[in-house]
Amino acid sequence: MDIFILQVLNALFYASILYLIASGFTLIFGVMGIANMAHGSFYAVGAFVTAWSLGFLQSRGVEPWLLVFFLPLGAIAVAILGMLIEPILLRPFYQRAHEYQLLLTFGVLLIIEDGIQMIFGSDPLLVDMVIAPFGSLQIFSFRYPNYNFVVIGTGLVTAFLLWALMYRSRFGVVLRATSQDMRMASAMGINVGKVYVLAFGIGSFLAGLGGAIIVPTQTAVVGMGLEALIIAFVVVAVGGIGSQLGALIGALLVALVRTAGVHFVPEIELAVLFLIAVGVLLWRPTGLLGNAP
Repeated sequence: MDIFILQVLNALFYASILYLIASGFTLIFGVMGIANMAHGSFYAVGAFVTAWSLGFLQSRGVEPWLLVFFLPLGAIAVAILGMLIEPILLRPFYQRAHEYQLLLTFGVLLIIEDGIQMIFGSDPLLVDMVIAPFGSLQIFSFRYPNYNFVVIGTGLVTAFLLWALMYRSRFGVVLRATSQDMRMASAMGINVGKVYVLAFGIGSFLAGLGGAIIVPTQTAVVGMGLEALIIAFVVVAVGGIGSQLGALIGALLVALVRTAGVHFVPEIELAVLFLIAVGVLLWRPTGLLGNAP
């Protein structure tokens, strides 16, 4: 029973991170139709900016319990970065074939990865002092960090806020109208360029938030963005491209399978994820909740 509960909690923790990354990817693709290959690097930037910022603040004598309020710094920095990249680099390629967009965004990923190494260096960064003020909870015969519950709660709150944004706000109506027919939305007076910038900024923020909240529990290392991108692709493929609910379900399934795989068959845990994705796509090519084009 202890092992089962621990695996479930770890899966929920991991699913929260995966959902933040995949939901941002899905939002950008759903609105602009771009498979943003640079999305994983946004996750890495969020982790590195947060780790460096918290380390700097700690060196200046800021108490560990206050550092938690600065965790969103990485996500905010990534949102600003995304809102700069979209109009300058991506917008001229919207009318090009998808191959051009994939090559461009993959090039952006490589540039950002090199930029991370140039700015922050090659040494891993860790800010685990943020976890200590939260303490831990006794569950049967083991103790579980309360910070992990904060991450799980962040994922749940983000899912609710995204739902409210998409289906209970005027901006959500504008987003959905733009994603369905950009030309008609523009003809009706919607500033499509502004919508694109905001959508890309929100999607980038979500990826950066995933990196920001995981860095107290996981070392920020060069190359972490590529792994995040690969797993996000698996999540989106399983859940369905363009579906926020699909991203949530896909994140839960992938997290449960990978957590169990790490515990029982660590040698093939990544292979199992891809086999599940292949199986889902063979059964339903659009993913569990994706819509046919």
